[in-house]
Amino acid sequence: MLPGVYVDTKKNGEKNYRASLTINQKHISLGSYDSEIQASAAYSLAKEILSDKKHSCYNYHEDYPINYDKYVSLINLRDNGLYFSNPIYIRKRDFSYFYSPFEELKFDIDDLFFFSQHKIMCRGNHYFVSEFGMQTSIKERYGIMSFAVEGRDYIFVNSDSLDFRRENLKVVNRYHGVTVIEKKMKKIYKATIHVRSNYVIGKYSSEKEAAVAYNKAADILIKNGFKKSFMQNYIDDCTNKEYAEIYSRVKISDTIMNLKA
Repeated sequence: MLPGVYVDTKKNGEKNYRASLTINQKHISLGSYDSEIQASAAYSLAKEILSDKKHSCYNYHEDYPINYDKYVSLINLRDNGLYFSNPIYIRKRDFSYFYSPFEELKFDIDDLFFFSQHKIMCRGNHYFVSEFGMQTSIKERYGIMSFAVEGRDYIFVNSDSLDFRRENLKVVNRYHGVTVIEKKMKKIYKATIHVRSNYVIGKYSSEKEAAVAYNKAADILIKNGFKKSFMQNYIDDCTNKEYAEIYSRVKISDTIMNLKA
């Protein structure tokens, strides 16, 4: 067999050719191929990537005999001495996860362990990972809720919606139905709820009060006969006692109080 090529036999008896190489006592599989020539080409390309700086994460060709994920992993191994099965390229303070040759997601180095262990998937413009049998949105890891609207509830400082470095993410509104209003150097938090149309619940001095007010308004509307399933706000830095105290004193507009289904 040619160097780096190993023959395998499928269940139907057909031959299958596997390409692999060993670097620093680590065995790296490059893929399976229908012919020995294809497997050998993959091995040769991998050796070239590891020795030639002309290869970068941005100049992959579709006719290469190894897939893009493996291509990025080998470049990272060459430049940083670390091999990840996921297409990650690390820098001093951050790293990139190359979902495709045209989609580069950036993260802080603190998130390296998580994304080296979790493969990013995409449906539409929704990037997510599978965690504990559930789909977890990438945005939700950074406090951006599923209902959040870019430009209103959060912004990417440099306008790159794939740059998830914390310095580039600014969450404006964390809670459902809550928006912040800047008024004379002071922040006011307005809570609104949608049922038939948008109704103002009230304006509050803190984001936490506005979030609890939204929950209280939802409870009132359900009590008034509305069958809608309202999304509730979870305030993670609020004890049960504090939540109950805010809930009891926060004022709700008369319009909401008197609104009937």
